[in-house]
Amino acid sequence: MSKHTYEYGVIGNCAFLAHIGKDTNVAWLCWPRFDSSFVFGGILDKEKGGEFSIQPKSTSFDTHQYYQENTNVLCTEITTDEGKYRVTDFAPRFLQYDRNFKPLMLIRKLEPLSGTPLVKVTCNPVGEYGDLKLVNNQASNHIKFLGLEREIRLTTDISLTHIIENNYFVLNDTKYLVLTYGAPLEAPVRSTSEAFLQSTTNYWRNWVKSTSIKNFGQREVLRSALVLKIHQYEDTGGIIAAATTSLPESPGSGRNWDYRYCWLRDTYYTLNAFNNIGHFEELERYFHYIANISATQGDRYQPLYAIGGRNQLVERIIDLEGYKGNKPVRVGNQAYEHIQNDVYGQVLLSLLPLYVDFRFNQDERAGSDKLAADVLNRIEMFIQEPDAGLWEFRDFKQLHCYTYLFHWAGSSAAVKIADFMKDDRLKKKAVHLRDLAANKIEACYDPVRKVYTQAIGTSNLDASTLQLIMMNYLDSNSDLAKNHLINLEKELRSEGGLFYRYKHTDDFGTPETTFLICAFWYVEALACVGRLDEAIETFESIMKFSNHVGLFSEDVDAETGSQWGNFPQAYSHVGLVNAAFRIATRLDNPTFL
Repeated sequence: MSKHTYEYGVIGNCAFLAHIGKDTNVAWLCWPRFDSSFVFGGILDKEKGGEFSIQPKSTSFDTHQYYQENTNVLCTEITTDEGKYRVTDFAPRFLQYDRNFKPLMLIRKLEPLSGTPLVKVTCNPVGEYGDLKLVNNQASNHIKFLGLEREIRLTTDISLTHIIENNYFVLNDTKYLVLTYGAPLEAPVRSTSEAFLQSTTNYWRNWVKSTSIKNFGQREVLRSALVLKIHQYEDTGGIIAAATTSLPESPGSGRNWDYRYCWLRDTYYTLNAFNNIGHFEELERYFHYIANISATQGDRYQPLYAIGGRNQLVERIIDLEGYKGNKPVRVGNQAYEHIQNDVYGQVLLSLLPLYVDFRFNQDERAGSDKLAADVLNRIEMFIQEPDAGLWEFRDFKQLHCYTYLFHWAGSSAAVKIADFMKDDRLKKKAVHLRDLAANKIEACYDPVRKVYTQAIGTSNLDASTLQLIMMNYLDSNSDLAKNHLINLEKELRSEGGLFYRYKHTDDFGTPETTFLICAFWYVEALACVGRLDEAIETFESIMKFSNHVGLFSEDVDAETGSQWGNFPQAYSHVGLVNAAFRIATRLDNPTFL
């Protein structure tokens, strides 16, 4: 089997994201929000998904796609026998009037590089996941696309006749295409596009310079940081797992999920990643998103929420052909109904910086004391309850080791919060729950195999228990930690350092692909136990599973190295950032635990 990779670069400005194919087509763009219907969705259906491309007349062409250095500005160069041209795509983002200017605007710059290339611009946005065909009206220098709640407008200095009639034309001068949702561009196309491009380029390069990273894996960490940044919906601070839906975890598996939501279960790792690269603004925004969710919920938290905090994410099937024919295509995610009790520990860990990180002001702690106590009460309420676990098993519940690890970690955080507040009552409860959670974790230990299992009463192993080492539940220097890691390796490790979540049968059969963040957890665990050379070697091996512009998917086929799952996966990049930081820290101080 040949290796499959996603041939897309991604641009964004913290208000929207777009996937640009190596063929120049905008294959995925949702407006007005990350979780809205797509206006371009060719990645899921070539017929119903619409199109926005700048194609050469020749059907045979070479393509080269890359990011402008240290930016989210994407270039795609097309070479044919007639000539060569470049398409520069970006979502404007820069400081204006003391605020971040981030309009729903996609700008495409077309430049002839050599010869006389013949090109054709096709712009055909759609609505309601391809069921709504928009009406286009030509004006003096723009095309209106009507039928959605707000107008989509294409403003350009290219002949509108050529676009509407789908004609090829000679590209002998630099041209610009500005696509907007809602507020249109009411300014000169050429000079405004160039000014926005320069300002956006400067913004990203200054943002990168403000990133605090160590020497190990700098190039990969910077690209991951740039990717993570545009997965944050700045208006609320929520960070989505991925911008896509229904890209299958493996071909024909039916594991096609909508990931355009915010998972509380990943809070700790994401906050940690932003902290590790020194980006407090993003950390702070995400913290406030989590705090707002926590303050408005009842007794039980959901595993995931919409970027605005909406809690009803009803899952439905959409009539689309699916990525490479993989059905079903799902919108919404039934996992919002699941019980995942590790979320309470995640929230307590996210509250902890309020008390130990002096970048937070005293005023920002207001109300958080009660919130910390309320979340700890939820741990007490649900600590005896089986759940679906972080892998969201749909048809069975267990007493998961991972869930108890976060009960333990969250209770440990509550102990520190109680010390800060001098609250003896809170501390007493937190210590009791921490010890109870530890007893449950120990009930998962298999003394014969010297390994912690997935859950109480099962022999199945699970990569999530690598976290026992990374979160210092197990002493990294102990034989207990080292043996646990060795036994997980024996069963779940694959070629190139890839790691399966688990290998037992679940609701959809046996998993066929590895889950990429587990490989980065493995790297961290290796570094923790002092196997630093192996950690570095494994990290470098994993790098070959990115696509042509350094983006990582959710899953990787261990046999072919193919990318699968939603793309790019924010938490794969979170894993990369945290693994590189762990290695760099050990390189700086070999005795660091």
